[in-house]
Amino acid sequence: MLRTTLALALTLILAGPAFATQEYILPTLFDVARVAPDDVLNIRADPDANAAIIGTLASDATGIEVVEETRGWARVNTGEESGWVSARYLDYRTDVWDEGALPEGFLCYGTEPFWAVSARDGALVLEQAGLPDRAAPVQDVLSTGVFRDPTRAVVAQGMTLTAMPQHCSDGMSDRLFGLRALLVIHDDPARMLGGCCSVQP
Repeated sequence: MLRTTLALALTLILAGPAFATQEYILPTLFDVARVAPDDVLNIRADPDANAAIIGTLASDATGIEVVEETRGWARVNTGEESGWVSARYLDYRTDVWDEGALPEGFLCYGTEPFWAVSARDGALVLEQAGLPDRAAPVQDVLSTGVFRDPTRAVVAQGMTLTAMPQHCSDGMSDRLFGLRALLVIHDDPARMLGGCCSVQP
């Protein structure tokens, strides 16, 4: 009996994700849970139940991006700032980081100069101040192969976008993002733009 139990335990350990679901890697999306329908989830200025309330989430809010966690609190963005909600009232989603794909709300942007890139209809669409939009057909979306790792490299015609888990500021607000972006534009001469990415729809 003991031998059978040990063999089963070893099998489960070696089997990896097929048996043991890896916890999420930030940033990723969560849904509000266990909040009464007539109540809200408070967003606080600091990870402390006595900190000032700077916003709220509805009891049925979904697709909330969490970029950082500490001591049972989760950092989210609200308006032009970031705040903290109690992680006990959030459930993480398992449909965010599919292998070789981008989440539906994936958006990267930067300042100096202002630019934004989104994935639309099989293309990376680059928007820059004073220039026409540029749509580059996506050739490949690469990921590390690590279960639920948000790291991505998007290879498109004439441009390559990489997004890596790292705290990132847009330099224009008090928001905090969980993905740092580098966009290489393969013009002559080539250019590189830096910024942040979000996956919140």
